Amino acid sequence: MITRIRDVRKAKGLTLEDVALRCDPPTTAQTIGRLETGMRTVSVGWLNRIATALGVSSADLVDMPGQETLPVAALIGPEGARAPTSAMILIPPTASGAMVGVRVIASIGDYRGGDEIWCERIAADGYAQALNRDILVPRPGGRFLFGRLIGRDAGMVHILPLGTGSRQQVLADPPWAAIARKLVRNL
Repeated sequence: MITRIRDVRKAKGLTLEDVALRCDPPTTAQTIGRLETGMRTVSVGWLNRIATALGVSSADLVDMPGQETLPVAALIGPEGARAPTSAMILIPPTASGAMVGVRVIASIGDYRGGDEIWCERIAADGYAQALNRDILVPRPGGRFLFGRLIGRDAGMVHILPLGTGSRQQVLADPPWAAIARKLVRNL
């Protein structure tokens, strides 16, 4: 199996050690390096562990026929634009079964009209990882609330809706929430 572990790791600006420490349970940088180079066979278990450590889906790490990639033409930083020193690619986002989308119809907060926000659903026991992140939560009657999760205590979540002058909303623990993971924006 041909993997894109190295491409994705480098695109996220992580070292072998960073990925190794993010694995659950943690492993060594040497093991990640061997998996990247094919010196060690990548099992489904390893693929899932590394995908979680990198914050991508397992499918993003596998080079499959017909899968689209985008070559990186330039790197932009404080010094301006420059050509990459080695070939790099961008991997377009892929949806997983735990993803839900939000379409922004009018500019609000940091989001512009036309933006698409890809959110990953999490259960109530995972809310701690969503603190200080934008989340979507269901409300009764088919309504939703989207905003920054600013706290959780005693079975309640505290959300600051987008926009200036918005007041904090306090909801009884919703059955699920979805963390904003990717922003797709046309320029």
